[in-house]
Amino acid sequence: MANQLLTIGMVTMEGLPVLENQLKFTKHVRRDYDRDFGDEGAQIGDTLAIRKPPRFVGRSGQGFNAEDATETSVQLTLTTQFGVDTFFTSKDFALNIENFTERFLDPAMARIANKIDSDGLLQYANVANFVGVPGTVPNALLTYLQAMQKLNDNAAALEPRAIIISQAMEPQIVDALKGLLEPGASISEQYESGYMRQAIGAVWEMDQNVANNTVGALNGATTVTINAGGQSGASLVCNNAGSVTALFKKGNCFTIGSGSTGVYAVNPQEKTQINSLQSFTVTADVTSSGGAATVPIFPAIVLSGPFQNVNAAPQAGATINIAGAAATVSPQGLCFHKGSFALGTADLPIIRSAEMCERKASDQLGLSIRYLKAYDYNQDRLPGRFDVLYGWVTLYGETACRIMS
Repeated sequence: MANQLLTIGMVTMEGLPVLENQLKFTKHVRRDYDRDFGDEGAQIGDTLAIRKPPRFVGRSGQGFNAEDATETSVQLTLTTQFGVDTFFTSKDFALNIENFTERFLDPAMARIANKIDSDGLLQYANVANFVGVPGTVPNALLTYLQAMQKLNDNAAALEPRAIIISQAMEPQIVDALKGLLEPGASISEQYESGYMRQAIGAVWEMDQNVANNTVGALNGATTVTINAGGQSGASLVCNNAGSVTALFKKGNCFTIGSGSTGVYAVNPQEKTQINSLQSFTVTADVTSSGGAATVPIFPAIVLSGPFQNVNAAPQAGATINIAGAAATVSPQGLCFHKGSFALGTADLPIIRSAEMCERKASDQLGLSIRYLKAYDYNQDRLPGRFDVLYGWVTLYGETACRIMS
């Protein structure tokens, strides 16, 4: 029996599950902000303001003490159009869908999925919490438990949570767990497959797209310190910065001081001190021309009110404790609650003037893919293109934690 000639709709529809099966990090984040997503198109523009709930200090006693309800928001902008362009022949379209998928769709969708996933994993730079040591692959479950503790310290919901690790991190943790007595089904599956599946309250995924962060040049053996006490806000002025290009690099993490000079995190609701230093991340490369340097940071230091996040302001002379040695390249695994990150997408328009153009959407996947093709009668081939439109945003960086390696 002759094969049925493939239609553009069959190609587009078949591409969705292929794309979905390639995603790792992406399947564990929020993708529900485009409520109008579907075949008729989403008409929300390219930017969506996502409101975050207010926090309140509260009062004790009977006296009325009204507080301002301050809502904050983040912008989810659809900034990236990405696609794969191909040439198919009439003979190619005479194949059955299984052969066509294996030969053409799998490679094309894998490239699109890897682009979406790798862009998403760059959101690590918006996460200040961290465990592990740059340059050292974690080889004990304790490191991952400490990452889960960071989420607990920041009042993250207990589920759903996920842990994304690099290809170098996975064999270390699978090996570390192989000696458990009387392994259950999950441990047996990990042993038989060599892959982490589910443990310590989180779903695990190995993702080759885990992003690297490079520690800045620092200032040699000289420790960078706080310039003046009492600082707050989204930047810190530091001393002993020297004359250094890329003193700190975007995404570098640090804490401030230790002991009595330490800046400690607080419970986000009760504002009571947590017995761990507040983590910060550098939000842009910092170059110093000598002496003092201004370092942009996240989160901003908030000393009081409903969004207070530290026990006290930094003291003059307190040390900046950068995680890792100078120039160390560190893969950044992630432990996070689903609400930490979001992927937004929208339908690309159908091009009516094109010879053939079709778009298919998957509510479950949270993506739509458009496939457009024409006909080149000189070569009896059909140039075609697959396209997606998307954008990433960090919603709650505090409910995520980096796992450095």
